[in-house]
Amino acid sequence: MSKKILMVVTNHTTITDDHKTGLWLEEFAVPYLVFKEKGYDVLVTSIAGGEVALDPNSIEEKAEWKQAEEELKNTVPLSKEHAQGFDAIFLPGGHGTMFDFPNSETLQYVLQQFAEEGKVISAVCHGPAGLVNATYKDGTPIVKGKNITAFTDSEEKEMQLDQHMPFLLETILREKGGEFHSKENWTVHAIRDGNLVTGQNPQSSEATALKVVEALES
Repeated sequence: MSKKILMVVTNHTTITDDHKTGLWLEEFAVPYLVFKEKGYDVLVTSIAGGEVALDPNSIEEKAEWKQAEEELKNTVPLSKEHAQGFDAIFLPGGHGTMFDFPNSETLQYVLQQFAEEGKVISAVCHGPAGLVNATYKDGTPIVKGKNITAFTDSEEKEMQLDQHMPFLLETILREKGGEFHSKENWTVHAIRDGNLVTGQNPQSSEATALKVVEALES
């Protein structure tokens, strides 16, 4: 039986009037291809469904990414039914996730079911924005006491976008009880703590996906 992966991406497109955002392409395309090469079934969903906008700064013309990009033309909206039938969930980043992931009741429900059933939960860069409000049924944050990483406050400040964010991701993950680990800005860094896998930045996309494979195959 091939493993089934649920990928959930953002639909949010603006940070400020003059600063567009969206999904960060590499953080989606690279893991998508890692999973497909393993023969996994991948379903691409988004918070609102439909065509997914890419962060303009993330667009690269790479022939090998075309297959992944095709999946973004008409995504199905994430639903509570997606809590069943998958072995892992993967949340790619892009600044858009900071706005529509934390408050998506559907995403929080799906993550809670995955956590309760001990399935693999994974996210890279700003994707862990989806984890900040995710809890077990008893209200315990799913990141509490877990070794995790994500886009760091230092990286956010270097991009000069910290003042435009609804919160700082590293700061809030620490507040939720996560054992946060980071490396120097823009270096590859991915962590697996049991069935929770996180990556620091776009550069960590492949490393994060490979740790998901490791978690699924172990």
